[in-house]
Amino acid sequence: MKVLILGSGGREHALAWAVKRSPRVTEVVCAPGNGGMAQMARCVPLNLKDVDAMVRLAENERPGLTIVGPELPLSLGIVDALQQRGFRVFGPTRAAAMLETSKGFAKRFLQRHSIPTPNYAVCTSAAEVVKALEIFHPPIVVKADGLAAGKGVIICPSRTVAAEAAEGLFNGALLGDAEQQVVIEEFLEGEEISFLCLSDGKHVKPLVPAQDHKRIGEGDTGPNTGGMGVYSTDFMLDPAMSEWVLHHIVEPTVLGMAEEEMPFAGVLYCGLMMTARGPQVLEFNARFGDPETQAIVVRLESDLVDALEACVDGRLDEVEMRWAPGASACVVASSAGYPGSYKTGLPITGLSAAVQVPGVQVFHAGTAQVGGQLITAGGRVLGVTAAGDSIAEALSRAYQAMGEINYEGMYYRRDIAHRALGAAK
Repeated sequence: MKVLILGSGGREHALAWAVKRSPRVTEVVCAPGNGGMAQMARCVPLNLKDVDAMVRLAENERPGLTIVGPELPLSLGIVDALQQRGFRVFGPTRAAAMLETSKGFAKRFLQRHSIPTPNYAVCTSAAEVVKALEIFHPPIVVKADGLAAGKGVIICPSRTVAAEAAEGLFNGALLGDAEQQVVIEEFLEGEEISFLCLSDGKHVKPLVPAQDHKRIGEGDTGPNTGGMGVYSTDFMLDPAMSEWVLHHIVEPTVLGMAEEEMPFAGVLYCGLMMTARGPQVLEFNARFGDPETQAIVVRLESDLVDALEACVDGRLDEVEMRWAPGASACVVASSAGYPGSYKTGLPITGLSAAVQVPGVQVFHAGTAQVGGQLITAGGRVLGVTAAGDSIAEALSRAYQAMGEINYEGMYYRRDIAHRALGAAK
């Protein structure tokens, strides 16, 4: 079977790696792909903003399964367009993807279905924001309603700063595009957990949990990024808590979407804050996380393609997913200046030595191949990922491999999973 993967980041490289391990897969096509994916799959140029171009590619390639990686094609309705033409595609429809593409929709949905989430207000003007802020105590969270590549959340120390942040979202100064509505949300204390599940619209299967590190600086300081590293262990959530999340958050979400005639089939990513009053939904994503996927797939022992096809066919309850015990970690190497401006086109060396470290996979995020030389081509460049019997072993392997890699201005956090390591001491 030929599998087509839409996307060009570390998540898509990790998915391609996992898909290629399936004995049922004869060819993997990545569009547009990146320098790392080109070493293991056939890459085809593609504009992920162009639905017609994506449809033409599918019609030319005739894949047995198409996997949509990023959120942008989902928001444009690529799943609907491919399904209408008879293609088997893994991912939610445009309507179902609103759980991610509109935070205002998601918050109202959570409220309608009594799913725990922080108190909030959805505002359509700066005047509404000022009025809503009267009922919130600092710090206050201000969120862009639409897609923002992980950079649309601002934690504000005062009402004045929150009002300024909202104004920056409305006028486009913060993200480039003007928001039509902004979400004001109470700030919660606790540990954040990424809880991802597969869904066929009726049934759900949890993946192993993970914890992302969004801030650029060590000690969780500095601006938000798309994610600077992630780890996954058997001990992040005990079995009882995992069952609670499934029964009180995931299943009501999937059931609620079906009741509202927007059945959700694909990956439901629940961004949770584990608080003193229980798990609270901070956000939903409608696709695999990045870099969560990198850490998750290296722990998967069963066939990912079997599970994704079961989601498409509505028979996810028939599939067993098996996971390696222990832990995994992904450390992201970025370009100097990210998440602001940065240089590209810089030669990357040391990758051959990095993958010789036991248990290590290097997933490419922002790379390109020019004349046989791998070069940087994005803000997040590589996701050095390792599995191990413990989080300490996984991290040791990842950082050992990272030490073999070099390019001008290379930056990575050296404290991924610092809280987990501290708790283990």
